[in-house]
Amino acid sequence: MKISYPWDTPPENGTVQEVADGVLWLRLPLPMALDHVNVYALDDGDSWTLIDTGMKWGKVPAMWQTVLDGPLNGKPVARVMSTHHHPDHIGFNGWFVEQGAELFSTRTAFVLGRMLTLDAQEAYNEEQISFYRRAGMRADLLAARIKDRPFNFADMVHPLPLGFTRLSQDQVLRMAGRDWTVRIGNGHAPAHATFWSDDGLVLSGDQVIPSISSNIGVYPTEPDANPLDDWLVSCHAFQDFAQDDQLILPGHKVPFYGLRPRLRQLIENHESALDRMRVALKAPHTCGDLMEAVFKRTIKDGEYGLALVEALAHCNYLWHAGEVTRTLRDDGVYVWQMR
Repeated sequence: MKISYPWDTPPENGTVQEVADGVLWLRLPLPMALDHVNVYALDDGDSWTLIDTGMKWGKVPAMWQTVLDGPLNGKPVARVMSTHHHPDHIGFNGWFVEQGAELFSTRTAFVLGRMLTLDAQEAYNEEQISFYRRAGMRADLLAARIKDRPFNFADMVHPLPLGFTRLSQDQVLRMAGRDWTVRIGNGHAPAHATFWSDDGLVLSGDQVIPSISSNIGVYPTEPDANPLDDWLVSCHAFQDFAQDDQLILPGHKVPFYGLRPRLRQLIENHESALDRMRVALKAPHTCGDLMEAVFKRTIKDGEYGLALVEALAHCNYLWHAGEVTRTLRDDGVYVWQMR
């Protein structure tokens, strides 16, 4: 089976497209290269359940109000299902809770989102600077980053509530007249919730998106993490549940059919990158030196940060597997090499 797309064009920002009975697809803008996020509204009769809420910035609050008054027919949002903790997905969770909604999330996703939202910083601290230096960030970009104010979740996320309702593996929820099974993935974000309906719909968040690969990154919050291994394990596990007739409703890009080949692509993409790194690391390299081996192209300054943390995820994978050594140079930069 090949990957196919039932809709040629997405809905305009702030408008909706019905993708299944009682399931509306809403697109909201983002202030970055990936300029949109998908949100889904599920009709529960007298109320709505939302899957993610977008990022709090610009005209998005007004867009939400227009959608609530228009396509959602003024019915209340009773529940918000959070796929994962990234700010482009949880920006309005707290706002909807203040309006009376119940927030559902995996425990790890909620705790991370709340922690990062509360941890507002005006300047990079030494722990963060050391992390990027060890990763081999280009000196001029590191110097510029140190001068800038860090990105803070609090800038783009409405304050999150103290409490939430936990989503767990294999939990079954009733939404839009269907039973949905919660299946939890990892790699792009810890404890990422996906929802699989009894009639062939999959709300995949960023765990499976078409045409681009979700960022698999290592960050200062867990510098020795191995998210690429988590990602590959999750992709293999989801293959057991993939069916040809499932409509995948992702967090970015457009809905598609072809979960099985898409999972295979995602696995092969990273396995190929690891093979290229094994060749490159016959000689010592910093992580910053390895980005072209990972991505097969020159990385521009605007995408350097995300590319660096993904290259680091590949280095950490090989390091945890015992395939490479990691040595800290006198200048505070890690050098990696095959054993």
